[in-house]
Amino acid sequence: MDDQDSNPTTTTVGGGRIKLNVGGKLFETTVSTLRSGGPDSLLSALSNRPVHDPVFIDRDPEIFTILLSLLRTTRLPSTAKRFSNQELIDESLYFGIESQLRSALAPSRLSGIDTSLSTTVKPSSDGDVSDFHAIDSDGSLWVAHGGQVSVYDWNLSHTATVRTHLDFITSMKRIRPEIAAVGSLHGSGLHFYNMANGRRVNSAEWVDPSDVRIYKARVHAIADSENSVFASYECQHGENCVIMIDKSTMRISSEIGRMSGNSAKNMVPTKLTYVSDIGVLVASSVTSGAFGYSGYIRLWDPRTQDMVWETNEPGSGRSSRFGDSFADTDVDLDELSLFKVCSKSGDLAMADLRKLSDDPWFYLKEKNPSMRNVGGSGGSNFVMHCYRKQVFVGREGELEVWSRVEGNENEGIVNEEMYRRNYVDKVEDSERGIIKKIEGGGDRLFVTRENVEGIEVWQSSYNSGVVSVL
Repeated sequence: MDDQDSNPTTTTVGGGRIKLNVGGKLFETTVSTLRSGGPDSLLSALSNRPVHDPVFIDRDPEIFTILLSLLRTTRLPSTAKRFSNQELIDESLYFGIESQLRSALAPSRLSGIDTSLSTTVKPSSDGDVSDFHAIDSDGSLWVAHGGQVSVYDWNLSHTATVRTHLDFITSMKRIRPEIAAVGSLHGSGLHFYNMANGRRVNSAEWVDPSDVRIYKARVHAIADSENSVFASYECQHGENCVIMIDKSTMRISSEIGRMSGNSAKNMVPTKLTYVSDIGVLVASSVTSGAFGYSGYIRLWDPRTQDMVWETNEPGSGRSSRFGDSFADTDVDLDELSLFKVCSKSGDLAMADLRKLSDDPWFYLKEKNPSMRNVGGSGGSNFVMHCYRKQVFVGREGELEVWSRVEGNENEGIVNEEMYRRNYVDKVEDSERGIIKKIEGGGDRLFVTRENVEGIEVWQSSYNSGVVSVL
């Protein structure tokens, strides 16, 4: 073995076959299988070695069996369940085939009607999550809990935690690969932290030398575009606006939609979404009181700071819907659609962002007979989120999905029968508590609940791999 270690080789058998000795166990495969790991992988390099005795690789032969099966079939065998994801990842990194394993472990396309609770991510301290941001590209997760921000990678393994100067973070978003933007209703300004070294790299305070009321403004919501960060600020005297911050310099570049007063029409935006396809910023605010819900939705053009469309509720929309104000809103970035859920009826309405008018809403008709008696209860807690051309709605503790009806996927016409409603969860799931936030990323759905620690991770039950994410 010593001679083999000093001069590692492979044995090529007839037909392009190769023999490897991994941890004392002999494997026979083909050159093409080894090279399917990519030109930079260790296995591809071994396939080019001179023909002598089998090369000895001092690694776990049982895990190598799984990785070799992955290269042969692009899927994980059922025996992979014997090992944790992290064990498989560590070995894949050694052999240089992490990308193949990552693809096999990734959830299948998220389908709301075939989604179940996979696991729960719980920060080690201050487990009550105050906000989070799921990264769509890989399913990694950035979590605000207490005054800390924790990062979990694509495998939901913890990679970093940074304690900020804030006692309690209420809004947080990743704006660069290593930069988190954080704000708090208990402290002023928007602050940028480098998660690699834990340092605060900049802060953006809203000030106006000509107006003494603009002082210690607090951040309510954060969104971003390719070049800018948007944050809604509010001062104690009721002044509020959306501040646009340059991503490269992290300095304020302009103000958008400044408002004064505490009426429902002038409340600070509590939800911001930038729609890159049409270059508009969607802002909404909703408040509830003794007389029900009220709020607004406004669209701004950040380039000119002009408001291009608005609706206020109650007071707009169809006359038959007067008084049934929305309880939450969201934007489907894939379909360029605006959605709202009504506070009294619980009905869902949608509008085409490209064809907004004084009355742009289509109220979706219930096509599922078993769901026709499911609706609002006048004051219920509603949360909604659009992801993968689906609309997920939390009603108290229940989680449901509105999915496109087969045959309507590509028509490009908004109508009242485009979506069908179904439950996502089971009865026991709904009893865990009121849903506080829903967000999708990497074909996973992340859910937090009031007074419940951690973040629930939901994904479609049929995976491209057979190993559950732990």
